[in-house]
Amino acid sequence: MAVGTASITPPHRGAAPGVGGRRVRHAAGRAATYAVLLVWAFVCLFPIYWTFTTSLKDQAGVLQGPTYVPGLDFSPSRIGWESILASEDQRAILFRNTRNSLVIAVASATVAVLLGAMAGYGLARFPYRFGPWRNRDISFWFLSQLILPPAAVVMPILILYGQFDLLDTQLGLIILYTVVSLPIVIWIMRDQFGSIPVELEQAALVDGATLFGAFFRIVVPIAAPGMVAAFILSLIFAWNEYFFAAVLSATRAVTLPLLVATQVSSQGIRWWAMAAVASASILPLTIVGILLERYIVKGLTAGAVK
Repeated sequence: MAVGTASITPPHRGAAPGVGGRRVRHAAGRAATYAVLLVWAFVCLFPIYWTFTTSLKDQAGVLQGPTYVPGLDFSPSRIGWESILASEDQRAILFRNTRNSLVIAVASATVAVLLGAMAGYGLARFPYRFGPWRNRDISFWFLSQLILPPAAVVMPILILYGQFDLLDTQLGLIILYTVVSLPIVIWIMRDQFGSIPVELEQAALVDGATLFGAFFRIVVPIAAPGMVAAFILSLIFAWNEYFFAAVLSATRAVTLPLLVATQVSSQGIRWWAMAAVASASILPLTIVGILLERYIVKGLTAGAVK
């Protein structure tokens, strides 16, 4: 009996139904995402660009209306920068305020990270009990201190600083900025240490390391991105802070934000000089942010996904 052979038709090798549509939707989604990011980048960067271009204008250029492109719709002028750099006295004032801001910001951020790292490690690794409060309640209490408005505490701080001769001193502002920065540093470092497996420290302890040795040799290198992010946030706050600096300093510990405010007088506002000082103040933090951007992102997202 003859056995017939059935012909087998090879499957169609074309794209599966719907694949092309998914690719189009994926490409459209990516394009929309990039468009939103470009718009947001423009919103964030335009004030900086406007400030810099204003520093290149004279009084007529500032008052005649919105102009944005130097050399095309207005003639660049050096009057703003000359007002803060031309004379020796003006340069001395600018360098003094810059030095004060640098010393105060770096010192307060460093101390805040050191203290905040130890507090965050304790809250992440050891159980605490203070009355009805547990670790989560203590952490939230630290964070809730950011809600307190500066105007509510400035008068007691002013009186206290007067008693201890801390008015118009770098040390006084360093102490205050450290205390103000501690809550956010503790919160960041607690999440950072909480995302590190405790088994790594236990293995180090089994190998003979002390508790401090395991902390500094194992935990700190892993938590370095979070520490850098906390340091930069504290640095930015101390660099830009105006209210406490205006109340607690007069001549010796004045910072760059106060120099911006001095461009307002009874004769009006010198917008060109104010923009020049603001541009000089923005530049250092912009460079720091660009160089350490990846550490900021890694540190702020630590513990978000486990």
